[in-house]
Amino acid sequence: MRAPYGLEIIESCLSCPQREDRLFCNLPPSAVQGLASITSAASYPKGATLFVEGQSPRGVFILCNGRVKLSTSSADGRTLILRISEPGEVLGLPATVTGKPYELTAEVIEPTQANFISRQDFLLFLREHGEAALRVAQQLGETYHSAIAEMRTIGLSHSAGEKLARFLLELSANQGEGKSEVKLTLTFTHEEIAQMIGASRETVTRLFADFKKRQLLQVKGSTLIIKDKAGLESVVGS
Repeated sequence: MRAPYGLEIIESCLSCPQREDRLFCNLPPSAVQGLASITSAASYPKGATLFVEGQSPRGVFILCNGRVKLSTSSADGRTLILRISEPGEVLGLPATVTGKPYELTAEVIEPTQANFISRQDFLLFLREHGEAALRVAQQLGETYHSAIAEMRTIGLSHSAGEKLARFLLELSANQGEGKSEVKLTLTFTHEEIAQMIGASRETVTRLFADFKKRQLLQVKGSTLIIKDKAGLESVVGS
């Protein structure tokens, strides 16, 4: 079904074409049937907020299409982006399971389908389906490892240049294996990258100019070409 924002809406977990490839959705038929019965399909435009840091947990959102930015903010208004969620993830999971407030803010960064399940229905579903509970534990583990990697990038890097180089290398980790040049589509603004590495927008803009001057990378519109991967690795190593 075609919906607003140009999305191809997945009406039911049972008919999802990507079900077999996704950690939480790839469940036994009885569990998928149960999941479909408690899930409400919903689509959101860019800029919409699914939940806010500190809000009491209403339930989880299964991300079917699109991407969602997960961030936290300080009292003085500074924002740190923890990660960008991809289709197949269950958002709001830690808060929904523990009953504690959402620890992050989830903001849609492109037209997105995120299906909602209330906390009460979700917890009952987990009690009835052990395989689903195991998948939830797996995703919580992956979220933990992702958070540790983020802390490593921010906490153990000695300079903003090292943080940016590490970020770009991680962004290209699964592309162009063994090649000296890697081409990426950069969908983040300098402000968003700054929020992901714990720096200012001005610093990120200056570092991009410096990396281009050193011929480590090239930017053409939204296309980023890492021209010297070894050079970026040396920035991290230094």
